[in-house]
Amino acid sequence: MAVFVAGLVAVIIFYLVVLIVGIWAAWRNRLRGSQQEQNERIMVGGRDIGIIVGSFTFTGTFVGGGYINGTAESLYSPEYGLLWTHAPLGSFLCVIVGGFFFAKKMRAQGYTTMLDPFQCKFGKRMGGLLFLPALCGDLFWSASVLAALGGTLSVVIDLDIRISVIVSACIAILYTLIGGLYSVAYTDVVQTLCIFFGLWFCVPFAFVNPAVLDAGEEFARNNTRSWLGTCNPENIGALLDSLLLVVFGSLPWQDYFQRVLSADSPKHAQVVSFISAFGIFILAIPPALIGAVAIKADWNMTGYGDVSPLEKGESALILPIVLRYLTPPAVSVIGLGAIAAAVMSSIDSSILSASSLFTRNVYKLAIRQQASQKELTWVMRITLFFVGALSTTFALAVGSVYKLWYLASDIVYVVIFPQLVCVLYFDVNTYGSFPAYLLAIILRLGGGEPVFNLEPFIHYPGGTNFPFKTFSMLMSLVTLIAVSYAVKFLFVNGILPKKFDFLGCKLAEEGRTIHIKEIDKIGYNAEKEKLHG
Repeated sequence: MAVFVAGLVAVIIFYLVVLIVGIWAAWRNRLRGSQQEQNERIMVGGRDIGIIVGSFTFTGTFVGGGYINGTAESLYSPEYGLLWTHAPLGSFLCVIVGGFFFAKKMRAQGYTTMLDPFQCKFGKRMGGLLFLPALCGDLFWSASVLAALGGTLSVVIDLDIRISVIVSACIAILYTLIGGLYSVAYTDVVQTLCIFFGLWFCVPFAFVNPAVLDAGEEFARNNTRSWLGTCNPENIGALLDSLLLVVFGSLPWQDYFQRVLSADSPKHAQVVSFISAFGIFILAIPPALIGAVAIKADWNMTGYGDVSPLEKGESALILPIVLRYLTPPAVSVIGLGAIAAAVMSSIDSSILSASSLFTRNVYKLAIRQQASQKELTWVMRITLFFVGALSTTFALAVGSVYKLWYLASDIVYVVIFPQLVCVLYFDVNTYGSFPAYLLAIILRLGGGEPVFNLEPFIHYPGGTNFPFKTFSMLMSLVTLIAVSYAVKFLFVNGILPKKFDFLGCKLAEEGRTIHIKEIDKIGYNAEKEKLHG
C-alpha cells in the first residue's frame, strides 16, 4: 500500500513543533551557574517547576503509548474487558497514594533521584543493586511505547515501522540531550494537550460510523460479546493481584519521582500529584470508548477485511485500526498525532530517568566518587544516548518487548516498592535489605511466568489465581523489617561485637544514615581541589 501522504505530513509537522518547543525550553532555561547546578537542572529542572507545567508533565509521563493503546486493547479483548482494564483506575490510585505518602516527604528531603534514600541508608553498593530492576523497567517501557508508535504509524499511514521508531527516538533523544528536564516538561505540555483534544475529537466519528450504527440485526444477534468482561469467584485473587500491581508497581519509578523532586516546593509536589491523578484518569476514557465501539463494529462493512481484528490476532493494534477504518482520513490523522504525542511524552521521560539514575547513583556514588561535575554531565549525556539506542533496538524486536516490560513491572513492584516504604518509614538497614531483595525475586519467579513459558517451582495454593505477586511483595516487606530490627537488637545489646558489622551499618551506635547533602558533596569537593590546587 502507498504511504498516506497527508498523514505523513501531519506527523512531520507535529515532530517539528515538539522539537522546536524542546529547543526553546532549553534556550529559555539555558544552563548557567556552577557545574553542579547545571547537573541539577538537567535532572530535576532546578527544582522550580510550578503547578501548571508540573501537572502537565506529570500527566504526560503516565499517559504513554502503552497506556492508551493498552486500554483500548484491554476493552476490546474478550479475555479482559473493563473489569481487567486496571491501568486507568490503578494509575489514578497510584498517584493519589504517592501524593499522600511519598511526594511531599521525598521533596522535603531534597533528594535528586529515587535511589538517593536507599544509598543514604543502605550504602552505595546496595543502592547500585536496586538500580538494576529500575533500569529494566525504564528500558523495556521505553521500548514498548516506541513499538506501539511504530505499529500505529504502520496501520494509519503505511509507514515502515523501523523508520517511525528510529525517527521518534532520535527526536526525543535530541531535545532531551539539549535541555534535560526543562525540555521534557515543556514538550509534555504540548503533548498532553494533543492527547486530550486529539482522542476526544476522534471518538464521536467512530461512534457514528455506519459499520457501528447500521450493523445488521443478524450481526447484532451473533455478536454477543460484552465490553464489561467477566470475573469468576476463583479469579478474584488474580484480579486483586493485578490491580495492586498497577497501583503500587507504578509508584517506585524514577519517572514519577523526577516530577516530584522537580517541584518548586514540597507542598506543590503533593498538589501536582493530586491534580494529575484526575488528568490521567480522564485521558483513559477516549481509548476505552474506542475499544468498546470496536466490539460493536461490523468489520465486513469497512475496508479492513472480511474478518475482525480479533480473528486476525491484531487486538493490540485496535486503537489505530479504529482510527484508520472507522473515522475519516483527516480525523484519523488527528488521532495519530495524539498517539504520537503520548509516546513522545513517555519516551523522553524514561530515557532521562534511567540516565539520571546511572549517572548519580551508580557512576558517581558506586564507581567513581571523585568524578567532577563536568565529567558527570558528559556521562549523563552519553548514557542518555545509549539508553535511547538500546530502547530503540528492543522496540525493533517488538515480539519480546511486552513480555520483558511486563516482568520488569512485576520486579519493580515486588522488589523496589517494599524497600521504598521501609527506607522512608522504618529504621531498616542493609542486613535486612539484601535478603528481602533476594527473597522477593525468588518468590516472584517461583510462581512462574506464562509469557516466558516459565513453569512454577513454588506451588502456591490456588495456582495462578493466588495473588503471589502481592504475597512476594508483602513477604519482602516483612523480611526487611524483621531482619533489620533483629540484627540491630543483636548489635545494640552487645550480643554481636562491632567487628562483625561487615557491612558498616554502625548499628551498635545510631545506625548509618548519610545526609543527602553529604552525598552531594562527593565529586563537588574533588572539583574544588582541582581548581584550587
